[in-house]
Formats: sequence, C-alpha cells, structure tokens
Amino acid sequence: MPIDLDAALGAKLPAAEFSWSSSDVQLYHLALGAGADPMNNRELNYLVDNTPQVLPTFGNVAQSFHLTEPPSVPFPGVDIELAKILHASEEVTVAAPLPPSGAAQSTARVVDIWDKGKAAVIVSESAVTSLDGTPLWTTRRSIFARGEGGFGGERGPSLSTAVPERACDYEVPLPILPQQALLYRLCGDRNPLHSDPEFAAAAGFPRPILHGLCTYGMTCKAMVDACLDSDVSRVRAYGARFAGVVYPGEMLLARIWEEEDRLVASVTAPSRDNESVLSGVELVPA
Repeated sequence: MPIDLDAALGAKLPAAEFSWSSSDVQLYHLALGAGADPMNNRELNYLVDNTPQVLPTFGNVAQSFHLTEPPSVPFPGVDIELAKILHASEEVTVAAPLPPSGAAQSTARVVDIWDKGKAAVIVSESAVTSLDGTPLWTTRRSIFARGEGGFGGERGPSLSTAVPERACDYEVPLPILPQQALLYRLCGDRNPLHSDPEFAAAAGFPRPILHGLCTYGMTCKAMVDACLDSDVSRVRAYGARFAGVVYPGEMLLARIWEEEDRLVASVTAPSRDNESVLSGVELVPA
C-alpha cells in the first residue's frame, strides 16, 4: 500500500517501557568488537561485570535489545515490506552517560517523510526518559524504503557528505569478524538480511550483510578510543549516515578529523576501492 502522508506524518506511538541489564551492555560491546585485546584495561572497561561504561550508541538499540522477531515499521499509514527497507541514518543525543542497567520509557513519532521519486525516506524521533520522567537520551532515525516514493510529498533536503580538505588526524582499522553479523543480531535486530543467504539474495545482495548499526557503533567506539581517551562520558551526541553495505569478514578503515567543536569521520572499505560505508559521521563532545 502507498504511504498515507496524512496518517503517517506526525504520528505518535504510545509510550513503551523497556529495561536493560549490564549483561546486555556487555553483549552489545562484544558485538562491536570490544575486548579484542583482553589484557587492555581500556577495553575491559566496556566489559566489566555490573558497572561497564556504556557507549552512547547503546541508546539506539536498548529498546529493541530483547526482541527475537524481525523488525517492522510500526507507524500508522506506513505498510512496507521488510526486504524493501534500508537504514539511512541514525543519531543519538545523551543527557548524561548512560547507566549500565535500568528501566525507561520511550515515545516515538514520525517527524519527516520525504518523497525521493523511486523511494521514500521516513524520519522518526524517540525521546527516552527514566520511569520518573528524567530525560535520558533522544534518538533520530531515517529509513530508505525502495519503491515507496511517488506519493506526492516533498523531496526533502540533500545532505552534504564532505569531509575536511586536509589529511585526517587518525586512521583506525575496523576488522569485521566473519561471524559478526550473527553475533550482532543477538542485540535485537533479527532481520534475516543479516543471517539468511537466500533472503539476502532476494534483496539483491550476494551474501548477508552486516547491520548498519554495528558499523555505526564500532565507529563511535573507535572515535572515543582514539580521540577521547576511551571515556564515553565525554560524548554529548553522535550520528552518521549509512552510505554502503559492509560484508562480514572484510576490513574497514575509519578516518577521523578533529575540528574545533566536533569530531568528524568517514568509513570506507579499502578492499572495494575505498567504497564509502559510513558518511557524515559526527561526534559532539560533552
């Protein structure tokens, strides 16, 4: 069914309650590659029992962490097949460092829907608070729905992906384990695009691909480790756009620039002629 712009735009979902434990945080960090050097105390800070430090990107997955069914697009007026959906961008802004365990409630709403002709871009925002109403974090997400454009909406802005015209300040290799997508799917995203070769082939990919949010989280960790002394409390906001696919087993390269008030980065796949996989990466320090 075509997108019903009147029903979807501004649609607000009922508040949803969820909780997480320090074991969930540990699993999330392991799925991003934390602990590759188990003798490194900075790595172990992400994995210590009960009180691990928490990457802000955990806020992007905390609500769905315990889901065991493939994700859906839950907003009124939007009925899209899962195979048509690609993640376009993700952001998180934190009020303070995330606690290693807790309970919260989230309220989500559609804030923009762009008609790109052959596709639609749907932008949603979620505000997360503790059960007593204390702000914890806010996420903003866009999805790219192939074949769902042409409904008569506005085309929306064209976002720049340029990085500074100088040599980067840091280069950080990001090795992707062959089994990394199978591990990361335990963090609440059971989309078969990341685990089922036949499903991936039907979606036009030669093999299952890595979750965009895994690359997103790995890059945040790389920036925190390289530029902020592995201190997650120094992050105020972080976001990126998903520019291309990542295949388990390959090596990525993050290039990071220190700007006056932020860190910016790009992530490419050197073995595929430096094809871009993440663009518009920005980290705003606290």
